[in-house]
Amino acid sequence: MPKPYSMDLRERAIARLRSGESTRSVAASLSIGVATAVRWGQRYRSTGSMAPLPMGGSEPSGIVGEDAIWLRERIGSGDCTVRALAAELKERGTIVDPVTVWKFLRREGLSFKKNGHRQ
Repeated sequence: MPKPYSMDLRERAIARLRSGESTRSVAASLSIGVATAVRWGQRYRSTGSMAPLPMGGSEPSGIVGEDAIWLRERIGSGDCTVRALAAELKERGTIVDPVTVWKFLRREGLSFKKNGHRQ
């Protein structure tokens, strides 16, 4: 994953933008994208900060609490598909995409192999 631009570069860009220089000329002279210079200027004007936002990390699962407990029990009770599990969760009131169910099962180390002979 790429790193954020340095604070030194951000400070120079913001200083030039605040002095009245055009966004395009700042971007060209500092070898950054015009859109980048625009976003930095907008962010500085709205928040007063030029620090980069956090990068990476993961979003919390959409399956938590009682649904997570139910899903762990359900996967252990027998034959099911990821799509069927997503449909059952929808019936319980939790609308999730099958990919969310798959990621939850993978993160929990849970799986159900339909063909027992291949294990």
